[in-house]
Amino acid sequence: MSQSERWSGGAVERWRSLAALRRIARVITLPVAIIVVASAHAVVSPGTSRPGAYERYVLRVPNESDNPTVKVEMTFPADVRVISFVDVPGWTLKAVMDSSGRAVSATWTGSLPPERFVELPFMAVNPRTAGRIAWPVIQTYANGDRAEWTGPRESEHPASITEVAQAPRESLGSLSNILAFLAALVALAALLLSLRGGRRDPI
Repeated sequence: MSQSERWSGGAVERWRSLAALRRIARVITLPVAIIVVASAHAVVSPGTSRPGAYERYVLRVPNESDNPTVKVEMTFPADVRVISFVDVPGWTLKAVMDSSGRAVSATWTGSLPPERFVELPFMAVNPRTAGRIAWPVIQTYANGDRAEWTGPRESEHPASITEVAQAPRESLGSLSNILAFLAALVALAALLLSLRGGRRDPI
């Protein structure tokens, strides 16, 4: 094989390697882009909680617009009893309460610059039965545009969801129980060995 053929073959191999790297980069970049897009909306955390629990929730609102966010409105589900809020510097809260002292809705006004997010905490009592809590949020920008995070989970503007379920019971197969069982076996084996050694006749 001539030197020019070797150079040509090496160039082909380099081209194939670069093409493979580009394919790998596309495969890696796509899930990352999906995660970024999926997470760029108003989210309430935690995403899981227990029935009847007093839970500290946090509404996180990002600003994806070129205009500042000036208002965040949230309507609370009827089976959730929101009882208190945390003051957030730079934001004014107006809550609508019913006769029982439960917050029906809340409106925060302030100014959130582009590419920033704000966290708005509140305390709530969960429903006593398992299920899903949907948190509808409307975000208003300085130019009057609105992002309504009120749709189903698969939509472009989904409402954040908290799953309310009983915590799983600890089973005998849990790691801590397994380790405790093994420790008991080792202690028992050591005791049996010591008893056997004590019963040997002297030489």
